[in-house]
Amino acid sequence: MLLILVRHALPERVDGNGSTAHADPGLTADGHAQATRLVDALAGEPVDALYTSTMRRAVQTAAPLAAARGLAATTRADLREYDAERAEYVPIGQMAQADPETFARMRAGHLPVHVDAEAFTGRVRSALEEIVAAHPGRSTAVVVAHAGVLNAYLAAVLGIDRSLPFPLDYVGLTRVVCARDGMRKPRTVNEIGHVADLLGS
Repeated sequence: MLLILVRHALPERVDGNGSTAHADPGLTADGHAQATRLVDALAGEPVDALYTSTMRRAVQTAAPLAAARGLAATTRADLREYDAERAEYVPIGQMAQADPETFARMRAGHLPVHVDAEAFTGRVRSALEEIVAAHPGRSTAVVVAHAGVLNAYLAAVLGIDRSLPFPLDYVGLTRVVCARDGMRKPRTVNEIGHVADLLGS
């Protein structure tokens, strides 16, 4: 089967300001524009199933594709990002200024220090493998999730010892061929031609 992994579009920033609530931002206006490009990016390709994490930025990114294809997206909590329980959310483009230490660590390919990388990777891999198992043969499943989620899965299947090996862009597409014998072969990583003009510098 073919697994098409999609990073969500650009979300709003959430400053925790001492709140104990979990940050769950929706998309910015630019993010909504990016999300609509997913429809054309997959035009002419079969989409047999659509999954998202339960986080708003992933659900909203998948919405235009769901509407265009007449699909009901299945949300899965085990596809949530590593920061799902935190009170603040800083888009990666603002992190260098907001938290330079964490930004440098992530650029080097490592999850933030507060994340249990082994547990996170295990959760992500189990979730995506369950999706693969549910769609055998020549099926295509699209999964809209998060950069950490997609990177952790790619690192696991490729045997890379860093949890964040690839700089994945908003609404970038990654295709993984999944064979019945357990072979997982990334065919492309981070296709962005459909949103290149909306990503900025």
